[in-house]
Amino acid sequence: MNIVFFGSPQTAIPSLKALLKAGHSVPLVITQPDRPSGRGRNLKPCPVKKFAEKNKIPVLQPAKIRKDKECFNALKKINPDINVVAAYGQIIPSEIIYLPRYDSINIHFSYLPKYRGASPVQWALLNGEKKTGITLFRLNEKMDQGDILARKSVWIRQDENSMELEERLAEMSAPFLVETLSKIGTILPEPQDHTKATYAPLISKQDGRIKWEKTAESIYNQVRAFFPWPSSFTFFDKKRMKIIKTNDLNQKAETPVSPGEITNIDEKGITVGCGGNTLLLIEKLQPENKKAMSAHSFSLGARIKPGDTFE
Repeated sequence: MNIVFFGSPQTAIPSLKALLKAGHSVPLVITQPDRPSGRGRNLKPCPVKKFAEKNKIPVLQPAKIRKDKECFNALKKINPDINVVAAYGQIIPSEIIYLPRYDSINIHFSYLPKYRGASPVQWALLNGEKKTGITLFRLNEKMDQGDILARKSVWIRQDENSMELEERLAEMSAPFLVETLSKIGTILPEPQDHTKATYAPLISKQDGRIKWEKTAESIYNQVRAFFPWPSSFTFFDKKRMKIIKTNDLNQKAETPVSPGEITNIDEKGITVGCGGNTLLLIEKLQPENKKAMSAHSFSLGARIKPGDTFE
C-alpha cells in the first residue's frame, strides 16, 4: 500500500518501522516542527523526523496543518491509499482525513471508547486500571470517536509505569497495525458506544504534586502514571523532591499518623503515612539539583527521622 505516515514521538517509530518491513511504500512522513531544547534553546527534531531522515523518507513539518496548503498539495500529489496516524500531535483537517482511498487510520493506546484524549496511558494507571488496550480506528473530525477497525485488551503489569507501558503498547501495536492493514478492504467498522466513553485530558506539571491526604494506593498509582513526565513531587525542608518509585504496602498504620508523616526509615526505604491511615514506602527519589537515588541512601545523608513530615 501507498501510505503517508503522521507521527512525532518515539512511540510512533515501531509502527513506521513495521510498515516499511512489511513492504509498504511510505513516500512521506508528516511530523511536528523542530522544538527549542536544552539550555541553548537550539531547535531539536522529534524522534520520527530523525528516523525518517535516516531512512531517506521525505518529511514535512507544518506548524498548523489545518492551514498548510503545501502539505495538502503534497498529499494530493502522492494520492495515498491510506494515512496512518500515530501520536502526531495536531488536529488533522477533514480534507486530509478523507483524501486517501481508505481514509485515515489512527493508533490509540486504550480500549476505546475508554480514555479518549491525549493521555490515555497515564490516566489508566492513575485510576488503577488492571487492563488497557490498543485501538485502531477510522479517524474523523471528532476526538477519538471514529469507528473501530480493530482493538485488543492488554493487561497492565504490576509496578509498570507510564514509560514502560507506553513502550510496550508501541511495540505491540506495530504488528497489529500491519495485520489490520492487510484486510482493510474487508473490515466492517464498528461504531463506538459513546455512552461508555471516558476521557484522558492533557496532564500539567502541577498535577504531579503529591497530596498526602490521598490514600497510599492513589499516590502509588500517581507515581507510576507520571513517570517520567510530569513526575510526582513533594517538598522536604522547603526543597522540591521527585518521587520516582514507591510501593503500596496495602496496610494501615497501627497508630494514627498525619498525612505526609514519616513513620519508618530502613534499607527498604522511607515509609510515609497517607490518607485513611494507610502507609506508602518510598523506594527511589531525586532530591532537588541531585541525581536519582534510593530513598535509603537519601536518608543516610539528610537530616531526616521518623516524625518528620513531607510538605
